[in-house]
Amino acid sequence: MAAPILRCARAGRCWSLGSRPRRTRALFAEPVPGRVREQSSAAAHEWAAVVGLEIHAQISSNSKLFSGSQVSFLAPPNSSVSFFDASLPGTLPVLNRRCVKAAVMTGLALNCTVNKKSLFDRKHYFYADLPAGYQITQQRLPIAVNGCLTYSLSVGAHWSPSATKTVRIKQIQLEQDSGKSLHDDTRSQTLIDLNRAEGQLRVDANVSVHHPGEPLGVRTEVKNLNSIRFLAKAIDYEIQRQIEELRNGGKILNETRAFDEKLGCTVSMRDKEGKQDYRFMPEPNLPPLILYDAESLPTAADPQQVVNIDWIRERLPELPSVTRGRLVEQYGILPEHSFALLNEDGLLEFFQTVMKETRAEPKKVIGWILSTFLGYLKQRNLAVSESPISPSSLAELLSLVDSKVISLPAAKQVFEELWQNQGKTTGQIIQEKKLELLQNQEELEEICQAVLAEHPQEVMAVKKGNQKVVNKLIGMVRRATEGRADPIRIKQILEKQLQ
Repeated sequence: MAAPILRCARAGRCWSLGSRPRRTRALFAEPVPGRVREQSSAAAHEWAAVVGLEIHAQISSNSKLFSGSQVSFLAPPNSSVSFFDASLPGTLPVLNRRCVKAAVMTGLALNCTVNKKSLFDRKHYFYADLPAGYQITQQRLPIAVNGCLTYSLSVGAHWSPSATKTVRIKQIQLEQDSGKSLHDDTRSQTLIDLNRAEGQLRVDANVSVHHPGEPLGVRTEVKNLNSIRFLAKAIDYEIQRQIEELRNGGKILNETRAFDEKLGCTVSMRDKEGKQDYRFMPEPNLPPLILYDAESLPTAADPQQVVNIDWIRERLPELPSVTRGRLVEQYGILPEHSFALLNEDGLLEFFQTVMKETRAEPKKVIGWILSTFLGYLKQRNLAVSESPISPSSLAELLSLVDSKVISLPAAKQVFEELWQNQGKTTGQIIQEKKLELLQNQEELEEICQAVLAEHPQEVMAVKKGNQKVVNKLIGMVRRATEGRADPIRIKQILEKQLQ
């Protein structure tokens, strides 16, 4: 039942943006005013939309935040519930060290200040899936605060590294997860599963609108959005709904709403609770959480009993923004290509493996991977890991193109064969299909001479200055060689013979 959580609150002129991992919770703040212009017969009026996201993200751990119960996705209902999870009298929470480390790592990755001392609180509310009547969270002094995340935007069809925005992160906090209510409308009953409530990601969106220069509007909260697509649709709908309501003289209620995925609209659920409704109080069963850095770490401290912030910082993986910058600098690819490599699971590793094993230029490799390879995957709804073509096979194919052993059209034919016939190698396909480029200069010169002899009108047109006809002659030679001749070599020979 305990889960890390990232969550948002309002900060300054914006709603804070947050996220909730299974045993951690984080708050992010970002000014994201969007301008919406409406035209009337009298004048144009602008609206500014302010959006804050409370992101609940599950921490990867084997057991729950405050108990030793195992975490298992799709486990049978109530099969992983300890006495503490069931809120039996006399049971006490035991903090999961792995979750604390994950929260610190999240804070560092999001440029937060990690507090060496943080506190736990009780947040009271009465739901059937929260048997204790309260939730353990970090309201007063969370584990990390005041971070930021900078991201690039797409300008037209391209990503622009210069078009960036920065999300302000209010806080990251560890928070207990509730259970899950399973509603049975047929029998008019609700069943409770105390394994845990969350999936890997859930978002609550806080939305308000106002005229620029005026105070912020009343916000609504759209709960439990579980995909980026639904999140965008819910925010867009809610902005337009509020504008329409205010334009018609109505009022916006401070309420919790749900997004109906089928109808594409938000619907009212209940009034929004205030802080006073939750009756926050210090958690009496958990002492302050004390973290250390290299300077403050006690000499005789047991590494298994403490959390060292600097130790975690040194082991942070390369962050996406750093990886994208490295790819652009190392391989000379476009920024939008670096985004594409990171956005598809496993594609970056595939690209880097191909680059290690091929002589082809990076720009040609990235073109093949993002166009041909990724196109085949998407047409067949496959992941990179499910590709029948290995990085080594593609690397070999591109090397053969680079060394002019085969032509580009022949390479695409080989690619198709590799995809369909996993037991064959690149060399076997080339040999069976006779796809090697003609390397014999004399033979190719004879073919070119024969083509010129058979098409005197085209030869005359070229000699009169019509150079476009040369391309027609190149096509004729390629057909005569069944595509096994390099167009550049053909052109060189023809130009020499036409002099």
